[in-house]
Amino acid sequence: MLEELDIRNLGPIREATIAPAAGMTAITGETGAGKSMLLSAIRLVSGGAAESSRVSAGADEAWAQAIFALSDDAVASEHSGDTNDAGSGDADSGLTGAAAAVAKAHDAGVDPEDGELFLSRTVRASGRSRAVLGGKSVPRSVLGAIAGELVIIHGQTDQLKIAAAARQREFLDRVAGDEAELAAYRKAWDALAAMDERLERLRSQESSARQQADYLRESIDRINRTDPQPGEDEELKARRERIENAADIAQGVGSALGALDASQVDVDAADGTSAVELINHAVTSLRAIRVGGTFAEQADRLESINADLGDVVFALSQELGDEGSVEDLDQINGRIHELGDLARRWGPTLADVLAWRDKAAFDLEDLDASPEKVAELESERQTLYDAALAAADVLSAARVAAAADLGARVTEELGSLAMLGASLEVRVTPRDKADDPLGPYGRDDIAFLFTPFEGSPQLPMGKSASGGELSRLMLALELVAADTRGGADQTFIFDEVDAGVGGKAAVELGKRLARLARSAQVIVVTHLAQVASWADAQFVVTKEPPDADDDDLGVVTTIAEVNGETRVHEIARMLSGSESEASLDHARELLSDSRLTLPLAGAGAAGD
Repeated sequence: MLEELDIRNLGPIREATIAPAAGMTAITGETGAGKSMLLSAIRLVSGGAAESSRVSAGADEAWAQAIFALSDDAVASEHSGDTNDAGSGDADSGLTGAAAAVAKAHDAGVDPEDGELFLSRTVRASGRSRAVLGGKSVPRSVLGAIAGELVIIHGQTDQLKIAAAARQREFLDRVAGDEAELAAYRKAWDALAAMDERLERLRSQESSARQQADYLRESIDRINRTDPQPGEDEELKARRERIENAADIAQGVGSALGALDASQVDVDAADGTSAVELINHAVTSLRAIRVGGTFAEQADRLESINADLGDVVFALSQELGDEGSVEDLDQINGRIHELGDLARRWGPTLADVLAWRDKAAFDLEDLDASPEKVAELESERQTLYDAALAAADVLSAARVAAAADLGARVTEELGSLAMLGASLEVRVTPRDKADDPLGPYGRDDIAFLFTPFEGSPQLPMGKSASGGELSRLMLALELVAADTRGGADQTFIFDEVDAGVGGKAAVELGKRLARLARSAQVIVVTHLAQVASWADAQFVVTKEPPDADDDDLGVVTTIAEVNGETRVHEIARMLSGSESEASLDHARELLSDSRLTLPLAGAGAAGD
């Protein structure tokens, strides 16, 4: 709910702070006092257009800030992982109201602080503006998206929103409580849309796409024929190097073996001159010494060295005669050339070549627009379409039932709001598109058709009523929604809702605003005492003449909350324009009678 609204230098309002009640708040004051500036402030922090002409005379800038208190459930919803698409509010997450506002603020890099969100806007006299969310500068569209979840304004300039077919569908879905049906349909629709996109790609392939498919196919065949193995080229290069240096290897290994153990290269050369024989001779000489100690230890060390030399001799002897032939070298060079060509095209390594081949195989499947492939996907598409159509039928049934109930109950409410003969029909019809009636939100065209008085033609909302009539129609709609679905975590602001209303109808209007305030915060700008008397809090907007020292500033508007006898005097002024004893007594009686004795929202309209 709106916890506080602060205003500085906006029009005639130099400085004002309003803390609306959690239930119903009335904004009253004489005509022309500046009540509209409060709505201007709300629209400003809601991302509305910034008009430098609204900056107070002599001030450099105007500033407005709205502080919204959020429920614990709304704050926790951002971390709950709830991404069910309910088709209203935040369409991507399924969240609505304050929960959707928290999610959008989080996306903008701002989280609630102590359960509150701060939305502010500065408008300079030069015309530039700055939007701030929780102390962080953001695009004004972000404020608009967040405020749109927290505040719903029903005023003459705001009624066209409900004229949009999407808004009417969202409202009906909210009343119908068809979140589960809509989520099931959206899941089926998303699968169908993905298949349609895939088929469209296949059907619209041009020569370049077919050439790409041919290229992928030929490339895969080429790689498969060569059959490269990871690291194979490096192994072959190492072997080629040995063959190319075979003479040097043979000479070096032979010379080394001759020095270490001549018997490995020439069995007739066992003349005792090799290192192995010399060490064996040394060991024998040391063992022949009968004195123990260091001689025996040194003999042991020599034997250990001789053992290591034996391992070296064995390893070198295995290298002799293993360099390969010229024919082998030709084959190896040919294979290296093949592998190198693959690496240059799809590498740089053979592992990269194999990874490219595997990915190309998947890409080729989508690029292959063969009749068999298209037929296979079309069969899958039909299955998905049938599933989406069945889900759409279930969703339509829920909407049709809710539409009939909504129209009847709103029509009943309108009779108590000085609109006898007025009626609302909520029409749900199958989409007129024979080839494919499905859309992202089902197969229904939804229209709110309003008849403002008996005998009037039935016309779409927004084209068939005055601002005041539409405000009362919206009040009736919100009342039915609250009674059906329970409280809304939002703030409703009504302007001109009392236009053309008086007497008993004004009392009924106030009573219904108070009833809506049992489940949501309601702020109403009104000139009727019969409406204001139902409010939990009342603020009076008053014009003050300028001080003699500040005559250049012009008229100044002040805003103050009235309580007790002060409120009695304001209600008396609204009733008769005077504060006589008779009007004061009437005001006290009206305030005493304006007490709501209704059950909580959702329990119907008992007590009306």
